[in-house]
Amino acid sequence: MITISACMIVKNEERVLQRCLDSLAGLVDEIILVDTGSTDRTKEIAEEYSCKIYDFEWVDDFAAARNFSFSKAGMDYIYVADADEVIDETNRERFRSLKQCLLPEIDIVQMLYTNQLQYNTTYNFNEEYRPKLFKRLRPFYWVDPIHETVILQPVIYDSEIEILHMPESNHASRDFKVFQRLIKKGITISDKLIGMYARELYIAGDDQDFLDAEPFFTSLLEQEVSSDLLKLIQCILVRCGRIKKDSELILKYALKNVAMGKASAEVCYEVGEYFYQKEDIAEAVIWFMNAAYETEAELNIHYSKDLPLERLALCYEKSGNTEGAEEFRKQAVIRSNNLT
Repeated sequence: MITISACMIVKNEERVLQRCLDSLAGLVDEIILVDTGSTDRTKEIAEEYSCKIYDFEWVDDFAAARNFSFSKAGMDYIYVADADEVIDETNRERFRSLKQCLLPEIDIVQMLYTNQLQYNTTYNFNEEYRPKLFKRLRPFYWVDPIHETVILQPVIYDSEIEILHMPESNHASRDFKVFQRLIKKGITISDKLIGMYARELYIAGDDQDFLDAEPFFTSLLEQEVSSDLLKLIQCILVRCGRIKKDSELILKYALKNVAMGKASAEVCYEVGEYFYQKEDIAEAVIWFMNAAYETEAELNIHYSKDLPLERLALCYEKSGNTEGAEEFRKQAVIRSNNLT
């Protein structure tokens, strides 16, 4: 049977930490808890569960904190846990079974991360496989009897274990502040993180968050970026144009987005919203229709599902078509329910 170190990074998690540690009890062999500056009872709660507690000075870098936590682990495998996660009894039993029979050649175990849409996370789906269990020391093996080579890709196993994500609040405000600090420091941000920033803005950002981000996304256009990233930037800048009621900014980036072949649902929605606010209902309907039926979302799945249908219902109401409005509302509910 394998042994497991659970590694966590925490700050002010007194409201959720106990339920997380309860769900880990009996599953892992040690808990490494790295605290990045708690001022509440987080450490006291951790002490009750015999966690190995380490302080880590926060440097706006979650990866650095994760790496530090891994350096303190001593078991065969490392389980990455967050304080707002819970493993229910059904999945605790699956976890126990996995621990008993995990094959030695497996380097990474993925588990289903669930409950995403309920809390406005940065993902457009309710569950996804995430790597959660890692072999602490990975051996390397030669294969092939001739022209032998070393296996470089890790062996990954997709388990049936489900991890319930249950945050007390949305983390977007914290994340936006971190992004802005990184930008001001001049730290290079990967395309992956740029995409996460854009997605989180469209899922949980307010108007000021978009305007704060506008200079950064505009500056990206001075570089050579991929077509996929370019479409995300256009979505952000069209939204900023609508917030500022800047028709020239909307026109500039919406047209470029449409010209790329297939428009983004977010861009169509924003243009529809622009015309709706100007009370040009007929034009708004065209763009909301495109968002709902002709395009795909780049950043927030709701912009190609229920949100444009809800706006179409309002448009039809304003036009006096109450029957049509009711039909769009029904469709919006159906689409929204199908997301969960």
